[in-house]
Amino acid sequence: MKFWKYHGLGNDFVVVENPELDIPDDPDFVRRICDRRTGVGADGILYINPDEEADAFMRVLNSDGSEAEMCGNGIRCVAKHLYDMSLAPTERMRINTMGGMKEIVVQVDDGVAVGATVDMGAPRLDRPDIPMTGDGRFIDGTLEVEGRKVTGTAVSMGNPHLIIFDPLSDDEIRELGPLLERHPLFPRRTNVEFVRKEGDVLTVSVYERGAGWTQACGTGACATAVAAGLKGLAPLGRDVRVRLPGGELKINVAEDLSSVRMTGPAARVFRGELEDDAHDI
Repeated sequence: MKFWKYHGLGNDFVVVENPELDIPDDPDFVRRICDRRTGVGADGILYINPDEEADAFMRVLNSDGSEAEMCGNGIRCVAKHLYDMSLAPTERMRINTMGGMKEIVVQVDDGVAVGATVDMGAPRLDRPDIPMTGDGRFIDGTLEVEGRKVTGTAVSMGNPHLIIFDPLSDDEIRELGPLLERHPLFPRRTNVEFVRKEGDVLTVSVYERGAGWTQACGTGACATAVAAGLKGLAPLGRDVRVRLPGGELKINVAEDLSSVRMTGPAARVFRGELEDDAHDI
């Protein structure tokens, strides 16, 4: 099985073309391939499947074997792959996901895709759409975890996010990340973003559902910009810089919350081939 290794701001993926839809669903296989000691090593696997309405369908498997609806850094990597491999006719393309159809414009330098702007669609704020137990929106709501209270805002960008603006120490952030990911208010778990506002920059640490601490999260950056806009901490209708451990993304949230645009890089690291008995590694 041929594969390509990509990353977006250090959020890294094994990309696999799956035109015949013949790669079996096997969480153990995903975990072994993503293992950084005995496998290829990645935050997840991205399957590029055919789609009747789009240039491709992106399927996202986290490093723990679970499936995600959407991945912002991943979709830029898939867009780069489609363009560089001539699998999409132009730099404008559509990629379908479990989180909905996404419109992408690839940024090209000397014939090679170097990044992309993705229309991530409208954020969802109602609890059932996130999904989160209860009704209405969860904006500056209070959660209790192991006897302490935390204030957060819940946003879906096709996948669930909980954004925390509380002033927390690094030790508190490391402790709370995995606890909040599995908070009972989120029946399908959640990604967690811890945010500090530093001038006009939103600095974010991300604990990703199914992957743990990562260098970057594209949907998390989008959800953070939405939450910051709702709180008056960042402008709507203008570009916002979101800084992650792996680098910066540019996020633009429409004033009426009808769309969120994400712009950032994508890079190919190497390509390889798994042996036929790779399922046994």
